[in-house]
Amino acid sequence: MKSHEEGTRAVIKLMFRVLPIQILLAAVGGVNGIVSSYFASNFVGIDAMSAVGVYFPLNTMLTAISTMLSGGSAILCGKYLGRNDQEKVRSVFSLNLLLATGIAGLFAALFVLMGSLNLTGFLSRDPAVQPLFNTYLLGQAIGVVPFVLGNQLPVYLSMETKQNRTLTASLAYIAVNVALNFLFVQVLHLEAFGLALASALGLWVFLGVQASYFLSGKSKLRLRLKGISPRESFEILRTGLPGAASSGYQTIRGIILNNLLEVFVGSVGISAFATANNLLAIFWGIPNGMLAVSRLMISVAVGEEDRQTLVDVMRNMFRRFVPLMCCVSALIILCADPLTRIFYQDPASPVFAMTAWGFRILPLCMPLSIICVHFICFGQTMNQQVLVHTLALLDGVVCVAGFSALLIGSMGLNGVYVANVLNGVVCVLAVMVYAWAKKKRFPRTVEDMMVIPADFGVGPEDRIDISVRSIDEVLTVSKQVAEFCRRRGIDDRRSYLSGLCLEEMAGNIVEHGFRKDSKKHSVDIRVAHKADEMILRIRDDCVPFDPKERNELTSPADKVKNMGIRMVYKAAKDVEYQSVLGLNVLTIRI
Repeated sequence: MKSHEEGTRAVIKLMFRVLPIQILLAAVGGVNGIVSSYFASNFVGIDAMSAVGVYFPLNTMLTAISTMLSGGSAILCGKYLGRNDQEKVRSVFSLNLLLATGIAGLFAALFVLMGSLNLTGFLSRDPAVQPLFNTYLLGQAIGVVPFVLGNQLPVYLSMETKQNRTLTASLAYIAVNVALNFLFVQVLHLEAFGLALASALGLWVFLGVQASYFLSGKSKLRLRLKGISPRESFEILRTGLPGAASSGYQTIRGIILNNLLEVFVGSVGISAFATANNLLAIFWGIPNGMLAVSRLMISVAVGEEDRQTLVDVMRNMFRRFVPLMCCVSALIILCADPLTRIFYQDPASPVFAMTAWGFRILPLCMPLSIICVHFICFGQTMNQQVLVHTLALLDGVVCVAGFSALLIGSMGLNGVYVANVLNGVVCVLAVMVYAWAKKKRFPRTVEDMMVIPADFGVGPEDRIDISVRSIDEVLTVSKQVAEFCRRRGIDDRRSYLSGLCLEEMAGNIVEHGFRKDSKKHSVDIRVAHKADEMILRIRDDCVPFDPKERNELTSPADKVKNMGIRMVYKAAKDVEYQSVLGLNVLTIRI
């Protein structure tokens, strides 16, 4: 029986189980960019591709709003799940959707005004590009509401263990987007407006497929106005703002870069930069999906004050996510020319060479970005505001815009590409410097870099981790708990009850949960001693099972049925159950 190693593997297994869906979700916007770029470059022209590039800062702004709302609500929900406060989770769900709808509606109206009244001169002054951009903006306005709302629901579908619904919605969106682009652009020749309209209508399909589950009456989370606390909206925005600040700064950065490119390179540079970024957006779905998985794991661990899981999540990022992204980046670099030929067929044209260099240089940013965004997320959850705002400002605008301004005169568009890589290097160094300043020593471990407060959770000497895979291993749990209690000086009564409760509940999972399917399962047990309280946490990946419901259904007259569960509820001071990301989590306090 391996304790800590088994627990770490369980965390990693869970993260990689959820990861594919989150990557696909994060890549949805990338698919839109690729489809738009393909039809713009092949059936409308380079000026239309420039219009798509000019829209990029506004799309980044909408992404920042979506991230602020989804990130803030995900972190709050994770903390409430860690405390098993289901009412708070439902309140955040309803409030988040109301906020998202209201804010998205305001921006949709703003886009209509800008496009109709030609108020877009601050984004592009090119007489050939601006009219195309105005019509493109009108089409995009139709999709603002489903874009923002559609990016909120995956968090809650994950909580309901309905991630496949997001997969279905993503595939439906891709199919509709391609079909409508063919109809509007290639057949009906609606040009830039057709490009945007196809994307907007596809986003409504994406939203509809996800929302249908919550409208079916089968979900635990339901939209309701009663019990909503308006003050909590400020908590969602406050919590989500640091994580979204980077995207907000990128809006400013995008406007600065487009102006630099217009002056030093021309509209062909904007087209090449937009093409490279739009195709790479599909690959950016990988680090963004990794972050989405880590974010909920981190927030739940913070709610539970689970120090070890926090460290495991960040170690997994360094040991698995970063190397995986390095391999993906290398593959993109090797395929630079074939990827460019999707959009431009003439290797002798300037736009071909500029785009190809984008595919050779920009992928180097991706592994560095994974480190940066994970520390932003962790700092956001742990209220490390100095680190969060420093990284958001550096990553969002200062480094890329600053290095681009220095390099574009001598290197052209390649100077902008290189500036993005230098940005990643500076941000990782900033994480190291922050940890060094806080710890007063150079960080040597992942935990050093995280700067977790000393009083957070429990240390290794205050807990034991036990993993159980068979009934024989269940029978050894009491002995291990008794030895732990003896070392900690805990009285015999609590020592006996702790071992008894754990053996009963773990044995019940092995005897019944393991037999529900043919998959391999494990029960991960943590025993912690904090503030003179014994905290027992049992986590398994079997079918959902709430012992409280079974305890309440049992008739008091039947002295034998579910005797073990009734004994646990009688002996414990508190018993809490929750289902998180497909895991059963039972917390017993004695």
